[in-house]
Amino acid sequence: MGYLLLAGAIAAEVAATTAMKYSEGFSRLWPSLITALGYVLSFALLAQTLKTVAIGTAYAIWAGVGTATIAVIGLMLFGEGLNLVKVAGIVLIIGGVVVLNLGGAH
Repeated sequence: MGYLLLAGAIAAEVAATTAMKYSEGFSRLWPSLITALGYVLSFALLAQTLKTVAIGTAYAIWAGVGTATIAVIGLMLFGEGLNLVKVAGIVLIIGGVVVLNLGGAH
């Protein structure tokens, strides 16, 4: 159940961050509201996740998967560039999450 809550926290955080891009510096009402609500929901779900998942593991997955997903969304929706350095960064993030899950964060 903890990992299902964590998936929801990640989805809410990714939606909030994407909405923030559309908020144009919080000058547009609806994207700004979605941003605020998304982050509140994300933190609430993350807090519930921490009842059953180790904090280091949960935070690494939340931050790492969220970061990698936002990088892909930036590429697909906003035409942001992709180069070897960005790919290496995403691979390192994913690798760090895998290492923590294999026993680094108990």
